[in-house]
Amino acid sequence: MRGIVIFSCLLLIVAFAEAKPSFPWPSRKKCGYDRCTDAVPDKLNVHIVAHTHDDVGWLKTVDQYYYGHRNTIQKAGVQYILDSVVTELLRDKNRRFIYVESAFFSKWWDEQTEEMKKDVKKLVDEGRLEFIGGAWSMNDEAAVHYHSVIDQFSLGLKFLNDTFGECGRPHIGWQIDPFGHSREQASMFAQMGYDGMFFARLDYQDKGNRMRTKTPEMIWHGSENLSPDQSDILTGVLYNHYSPPPGFCWDLLCNDDPIIDDPHSFDYNVPEKMKAFVDFAKKAASNYRTNNILITMGDDFSYQDASMWFKNIDKLLTYANDLYGDEVNIFYSTPTCYLKALHDANITWPEKSDDFFPYANDPYTYWTGYYTSRPTQKRYERVGNQFLQVCKQVTAIAPSQEPEYEENLKELQSAIGVMQHHDAITGTEKQHVADDYARMLHQAFEACESNVRNVFNTFNDDALNYENCLHLNVSACEVTEASEAVYLVTLYNPTGQPKQEFVRVPMSNDKYFVVDVANDPLEYQIVPIPESVLNIKGRNSSATHEIVFRTPEIPPMGVGHAFLIFNDNDAAIPDLNKYYWKKPASGEGFSIKNEFVELKFDSNGLVSHLESGDFSESFAQNFVWYEGANGDNREFKNRSSGAYIFRPNNTERLLTQRVKVEVVEGPLVQEVHQIFNDWVSQVIRVYRGQSHVEFEWLAGPIPFEDGLGKELVSRFYTKIKNDGVFYTDSNGREMLKRVRDHRDTWNVEIYEKEAGNYYPVTSKIAIEDEKHRLAVLNDRAQGGSSLFDGVVELMVHRRLLRDDAFGVGEALNETTVARGRHYVFFGPKKGQEPSQVARERLLQSDLITSVWPMFADIRPLLQEKSLAEIQAQLNEVSFMANSLPDNVKLLTFEPLNFNDTFLLRLEHIFEFGEDPWYSKPVEVNLLEVFDQFEFTIRETTLDGNQWLDETVRLKFNADSQGVQSKRFQKIEKANYDNYVIMLTPMEIRTFVMTVTNNTMV
Repeated sequence: MRGIVIFSCLLLIVAFAEAKPSFPWPSRKKCGYDRCTDAVPDKLNVHIVAHTHDDVGWLKTVDQYYYGHRNTIQKAGVQYILDSVVTELLRDKNRRFIYVESAFFSKWWDEQTEEMKKDVKKLVDEGRLEFIGGAWSMNDEAAVHYHSVIDQFSLGLKFLNDTFGECGRPHIGWQIDPFGHSREQASMFAQMGYDGMFFARLDYQDKGNRMRTKTPEMIWHGSENLSPDQSDILTGVLYNHYSPPPGFCWDLLCNDDPIIDDPHSFDYNVPEKMKAFVDFAKKAASNYRTNNILITMGDDFSYQDASMWFKNIDKLLTYANDLYGDEVNIFYSTPTCYLKALHDANITWPEKSDDFFPYANDPYTYWTGYYTSRPTQKRYERVGNQFLQVCKQVTAIAPSQEPEYEENLKELQSAIGVMQHHDAITGTEKQHVADDYARMLHQAFEACESNVRNVFNTFNDDALNYENCLHLNVSACEVTEASEAVYLVTLYNPTGQPKQEFVRVPMSNDKYFVVDVANDPLEYQIVPIPESVLNIKGRNSSATHEIVFRTPEIPPMGVGHAFLIFNDNDAAIPDLNKYYWKKPASGEGFSIKNEFVELKFDSNGLVSHLESGDFSESFAQNFVWYEGANGDNREFKNRSSGAYIFRPNNTERLLTQRVKVEVVEGPLVQEVHQIFNDWVSQVIRVYRGQSHVEFEWLAGPIPFEDGLGKELVSRFYTKIKNDGVFYTDSNGREMLKRVRDHRDTWNVEIYEKEAGNYYPVTSKIAIEDEKHRLAVLNDRAQGGSSLFDGVVELMVHRRLLRDDAFGVGEALNETTVARGRHYVFFGPKKGQEPSQVARERLLQSDLITSVWPMFADIRPLLQEKSLAEIQAQLNEVSFMANSLPDNVKLLTFEPLNFNDTFLLRLEHIFEFGEDPWYSKPVEVNLLEVFDQFEFTIRETTLDGNQWLDETVRLKFNADSQGVQSKRFQKIEKANYDNYVIMLTPMEIRTFVMTVTNNTMV
């Protein structure tokens, strides 16, 4: 059966007999703020926060940390922390503790007896064990994409909701260890219903200034597009990192003296201990605006023997209040209760609209290297997120639910959640931990692949062995490299619009052509795999060519198919679809082009010029490497470049001024294959119908025999007069203005020119002047900058010879080969339809959720059926009746608790003013989009765990009394039926969707 079938599988989902509670938080109990101790007006209120910071992988793997394995690396065992803390909390009702990482807590919870679970639920209900943050991991904020951050918060908060209900809901974001903080993170916290957030790390100059001016707590404006109610959040900087005061660490890992309260003991120390603590609290409080101060009592993997901590804190509270009770009030508290005290103070607060990047903790130590560290791992996470969206959708629309589907999906969700951790996606972990992250993600891919394979086969008469090809990045695919085969490529489109995309499939020869399910030919082209890719060490592949074809139009949330057919009859394969080699003559220039753009190269084989219609400008690209500083880390000036730190050694070296080139011409794509040296090469290509240029770089293994660490950047040169201004994205969403050698918040002094001007680039960096604009989109997080006017650079790979002394204990000796893509838009700033910015935004969206191919060798089936019979039984399936508008992204469609409810997120992908048409508010009629069944919807917060109409956030007053330097435009929304929703620029709306009836049956 051919054609597009609107498949109302959503209505056929079989609910499990023991369904979990509905997703959003149940009816309100007396917990959260209701469990707080009120601050005393005329005293300094010292909020003692007992906590542990448990990295989900860093020096040890996730399991090694949980079980306390390999303590010779680091003495840490999370299971013992939770065992010990719960035991001590049950002993004394006055004690309180906070916990953050749901990945660890859920693992511990699954091991507990029903009696212990009952006790823990009581602790949570009484506010003595409180969850803060609550995501699957404490995510990084530089290298993460907002899509993955939202997913991992949804996962962690769903666990807390299902397990503890309302009293398990965190009110506070707790980002105490990430190395810099993004504005988008603040916005996401606000949209998820959080009332405040706290963190520890910010630039040393910024922190000094804030402490001097009493501005470490502020209202952070998280968006220039969303309303203050949606995106503003009270944000605070912790005084003493997240550690206890000096001399007050009472952990197995510490050496500080306990409180010795026997007056007959020679070591009796109560008076001096109490004075030291109160003096510290007063000094800390002198930098803040209210008579409240939060003091953390804990650190990395603290409380493995919680009795040591609680016994001494109990004494601290008793004796300090006895001796100094007329001036201080010291008590067990939580960040939630501290925030309530700030709110109750009813004062005004300073404001902030930029972010906290880059982070430096001394004049020579900028934490900007991790923006790029381990580039292959950063790409693997991004691909994992793409497949997660496919797996969630396909699992949701399965005609019937198999018992293993939920477990398989949870495995990939969990792996991607772990990868967001601030020592995972950052690349700042030990090598054996990086290897374990890759193992975990690969295993999760295989689990979810099983879901997708099984669901795809429900659309066919015959079961096919669908497989992913996860090595396409090195032009390898074991499935498609057999000789004389016939392959089915099934393509899933996870977006809300119909898509046609170019697909490249590795083949072992060039004797293939492509047809669709109607056996009509599809346009294709066979191109050679670059020699540098064929020679990658460890590449296990017989593929020598790639077949490039443009997919048939695949419907939204739908499935399409193509067939790759072997034919050794050259006459049957039109010459038009083979490649043509062109080796430019020595000393002559050449060009590649399509109907939109022509890229010219000089006689040295390097890009020199770009033309597009009437636009004609000089444009160049080359690779440069910085020599990483090899210091001994004994003082600031001798800091090494390492996994965290980017510190070039005052050197900048052009890779080469002349490259070896070969040109490939054909009907769909034209390519220039460049070889710069024996460890850097590149393919520059233009596809038919596309106005951007693709730069596919290949780097590594970076040599180090010369004793030099190297940090490789791709640099683009134009004549744009950007006057030191450039723009980078915030976690893939709003663009932030950057100014060279400048910070909005304080008068900065920059001692490291390159590193101090580097920023995280998750998806795009751009420069412009009145006439021209250059934008470069990337396929993974990287560090980038505009160090010179007209120039943009992105760091693609790095290998260093020294550790930078921030705990990893080993050099970033990355021996991998990395291959990635930059998508370059260069043209006039105005006068194009659609605008260049619009084309950038649309491609950004497509790169995150692109069409996903799965492959099957159908030769066994051809022994029983003809190709025509196989083609006839394949359905092109769509799960949307109508497409979404082009400026609306289907961000999420996933099952909730595997019954008849689903989580739906829609996103407006444009900012105000970016495009005359796409930046307008847009309406979506969900009844038309999903008209094949009846359903009800109810809106939630961004995380999908709290009803939006029941969410009330604490409000704080700004110093400016609401006068803000923001572009936010208030949009009056009409009172539509709740199935017709409006999205304003940069707005994400989340709904629980409950199917009630199949109207097609």
